Amino acid sequence: MYEESTITTIGYVLAGLALAFVLRKVSVRLQLSLAKHRSLAGHSRMARRFASWLPFYEYDESSFFGVDSAPPPVIAARRAGFMRLAALFAERFKNTIAQTSALAGSVSDLEFTSRYRVPFQFSGHVRRHLMSGSFVQSSCGVTVTDLDGNRSYDVTGSYGVNVFGYDFYKECIERGAERVRDLGRVLGAYHPVTAHNVRRLLEISGLDEVSFHMSGTEAVMQAVRLARYHTQRTHLVRFCGAYHGWWGDVQPGVGNPVPARETYTLKDMDPAALKVLRTRRDIACVLVNPLQALHPNAGAPGDSTLVDSSRQAHFDRHAYADWLEQLREVCTQRGIALIFDEVFVGFRIGLGGAQEYFGVRADMVTYGKTIAGGLPVGVLCGKHELMRRFRDDRPADICFARGTFNSHPYVMGAMYEFLIKLDSEPVRALYRDLDDVWNERARRLNDRLAAASLPVRVANLSSIWTLYYPQASGYNWMLQYYLRAAGLALSWVGTGRLIFSLNYTEEDFTAVADRIVSAAEEMRSDGWWWSDWQLTNKAIKRRVLRELIQARWGWGSAASPMGSINSPRIK
Repeated sequence: MYEESTITTIGYVLAGLALAFVLRKVSVRLQLSLAKHRSLAGHSRMARRFASWLPFYEYDESSFFGVDSAPPPVIAARRAGFMRLAALFAERFKNTIAQTSALAGSVSDLEFTSRYRVPFQFSGHVRRHLMSGSFVQSSCGVTVTDLDGNRSYDVTGSYGVNVFGYDFYKECIERGAERVRDLGRVLGAYHPVTAHNVRRLLEISGLDEVSFHMSGTEAVMQAVRLARYHTQRTHLVRFCGAYHGWWGDVQPGVGNPVPARETYTLKDMDPAALKVLRTRRDIACVLVNPLQALHPNAGAPGDSTLVDSSRQAHFDRHAYADWLEQLREVCTQRGIALIFDEVFVGFRIGLGGAQEYFGVRADMVTYGKTIAGGLPVGVLCGKHELMRRFRDDRPADICFARGTFNSHPYVMGAMYEFLIKLDSEPVRALYRDLDDVWNERARRLNDRLAAASLPVRVANLSSIWTLYYPQASGYNWMLQYYLRAAGLALSWVGTGRLIFSLNYTEEDFTAVADRIVSAAEEMRSDGWWWSDWQLTNKAIKRRVLRELIQARWGWGSAASPMGSINSPRIK
């Protein structure tokens, strides 16, 4: 009897422990779910499933100009404007387009970017009639010149490399090459300029050690690897929408063929994310890309996703600084490495980068893009205790990382020139009142757009800008072609990101602003921003969903939910 009672008691205890364990697991899982953003970008598995489900379809010529149920006169105006642009491009950019077309099917990067300049439903018709060139032959000041001799104001920023203007980087490369010419491309040993570069990088970052890499992606990879090595934990935290390079662990959703299993994607600027950091024991590091302050929890903007006008952006420096302070506090308490990925914003928003700009110190910082004076590089700066690649008491326990071209003499030479110029008065003058200058320019342009009743606005983080559209439309992506025709050089993401070099004078900027306003006015006059009370972002999304369902399963009709006069046909 006593034994039975004891066994029963033990059973109850074990059952209670099992229940407590299950409840704990459920609670932790629920906590993690609540810390994820509600969008697809916050749920990588769902995003991958959706991407695999999404069918291809495209609008034929008869429906291309009227998917929003615009009346016949508006459709005719759009068609005429489109064909006028097509003829202008074919004539003005003839040689540039011909050279680009000659590479069709041969360069995979070019194949990708040409296909994803606009929403895929429109892409085929645009590529057949409104071709863009990808070649330029020279740069000068804030302009680039293509193969046909057309000079355009450059707002591509060369993917962020161009902070101080192309002439600045030409000098860095030329002088740097001359400085290391006697050594040439000897690898493994360091050219003497490397010692200067290391000292300046440590002064700028406020950290203890440096490692050199070939790209920003490599630098971030090494930062995460070292954090895992020293904390003996498995997982990294990234925030929804943030970009940290193209490697698997930081790109867990669409674009990565293999799921990232040791990555938590959490909501940016949200207390639920901090709760996860406080309670989980498997987090090695937190990655922060300060550029996300411009569009928290949203992916990098590009015109290929402009199916409606829901894209938004807004930068609040104080709110983001407060968020970073909270992150810093939690990471310190929990022994989590806080990594600032400044590959893009480093040296663009301030001499001391995001650490100085937001007033928060990181454990590790990555740099890239501009710091090698225009040549490829990645740099990781960090605290001694995180940068060491071995353990004193375990000689076989190492964290291996090398690269054939790390510390390449020509890269180090150009970096030396960059860092020397960084200390010069002309460059330091560019940083004085930097935010005030660029915020005022954005305000002036927005005032001009509003005064002209044009449905486009700009948002900015210093000299990094994006365009957004306050009026519902399915044709906002067309603006990039009017801007190119007006004399602006854009990157393949179109109006999603305009990156100005800091050497833009007031005269240069006014010329760009004039072109943006005139391009928008021409686009409006060609009917692309026609609207009526039934045309809302919700209605546009509903129509696209109907089209997707029809293309996937053949259900329903592809017609506009507003009862279209010119219902879009799907090829």
